[in-house]
Amino acid sequence: MILLGLLITLIYLALIGSFIFGFNKTTTFKLEDIPARTKFSILIPFRNEAENLPDLLKSIENLNYPKHLYEIIFVDDDSNDNSTEIIQKLLKSRPFDCAKGDIEIISNIRKTNSPKKDAITSAIKKAKNDWIITTDADCKLPKFWLDSFDEFIQKNNTVCIAAPVTYSNNNTFLNRFQTLDILSLQGATIGGFRLKKPFLCNGANLCYKKSIFIEVNGFDGNTNIASGDDIFLLEKVSKTYPKQLHYLKCEKAIVVTKSQYTWKNLISQRIRWAAKTSAYNNWFGKLTGLVVLLMNAIIIIGLALSIVGVMKFKTLFYITFIKFNIDFFLIYKSALFFNQKPVLKSYILGFIVYPVFSVYVACISMFSGYKWKGRQFKK
Repeated sequence: MILLGLLITLIYLALIGSFIFGFNKTTTFKLEDIPARTKFSILIPFRNEAENLPDLLKSIENLNYPKHLYEIIFVDDDSNDNSTEIIQKLLKSRPFDCAKGDIEIISNIRKTNSPKKDAITSAIKKAKNDWIITTDADCKLPKFWLDSFDEFIQKNNTVCIAAPVTYSNNNTFLNRFQTLDILSLQGATIGGFRLKKPFLCNGANLCYKKSIFIEVNGFDGNTNIASGDDIFLLEKVSKTYPKQLHYLKCEKAIVVTKSQYTWKNLISQRIRWAAKTSAYNNWFGKLTGLVVLLMNAIIIIGLALSIVGVMKFKTLFYITFIKFNIDFFLIYKSALFFNQKPVLKSYILGFIVYPVFSVYVACISMFSGYKWKGRQFKK
C-alpha cells in the first residue's frame, strides 16, 4: 500500500508538473485593436435566473464590439419565475442599439434527457451566424469579450476556442474554496491544450463554428447524460480537427460567474459534473481524473494508516508535502493570470478540506442522482 501510494504521488507530481509546464508555455494573447469582422451568435440558455439576468444584460450592454456583428439568442428552459419578463423589460428600457431581431428570446424544445443540450441545439437552429459562442445567465461578460475572440479568429486557423472562466469574489471561505478549485481546473485546462491533450473546457465561455457543430452531429451520442454539453463537444472536435482547437488565454476574455452559495448546492453541482465522467472517451481526461482522485484518497487513507501505525507519519508528510507544493504552484500561476491572488489566503484550509470533499463527491456520484435547477436527475 505504501509503495502504491508513493507511485501514485510520483505520477501525480509528473501530471500536475506537465500542466504547469503547458501553462507557462501558453502565450497570453494580447489585443491589437484591429478592425472587427467576425459575426457571432451568442447563445444563452436560462432557467429561473431572475436574480442574475440584470447583471448579465448590463455586461452585454457594455460590450465594445460593433452591434451589427452579433446577435443574442436567449433560450428559456421552462422558467417558472419572471426571467423572461426581466429580459423584455430591460431590453426596452436600456439603450441596446442592435438591429431589430438581433436579440430574441426563444423557448427550449425538449427532446432528450439533457435540458441544456436541447437549449443550445434549439438556439443553433435559429442562429444566423457561423460562429457560435455559449455562455450562462449567471455570468458577467468583459467589455472586450467579443473583440478577443474576433482577433484570435483572424490570426489563427481555428474552428473551436475554449476561453477562461472564474468565480466572482464574495469574501467567504466557501467562495474562496470554489475559486481555488476552478483556478486549478483552469490551470489544468490551459496546460492540457498546450500539451495537445485538451480534456477540459467550460460552456460558460466556449466558441465554435456552427458548421462544425453540424458536421460532428452536435450532442448526438451523449444526450442521455444531463450535463457535459461542453466536454462532449470538445471530445468530438478534438478528434476531427485537433490542430484547429485552441485555448484563448486572454485576460480580456475572462468570463466571471457565481459560485454556489451553500455546501449542499456545491455538492449537487459536483455530483452533476461527476455523473458524466463514465461517458468520457478521452483517455487522458479519464487518466487525469483517476490520478487526482487516487491522490486525494491516498491522503485520507494515509492518515488513517499512520494513526494505526501501518504507515510512518514521515512518509505521509512527504506525500502531503509534494501534493501541497505542486498544487499551490499550479493554482498560484492561475491566480496571477486571473488576478485573484487574495484567494490564496484560504489555500491551506482548502487543501485540508479538498481531499475529503472530492472523495465524498466521487463516492456519492456512483450511487446517487442529483437535483439541479429544480429538476431531479437519476443516476
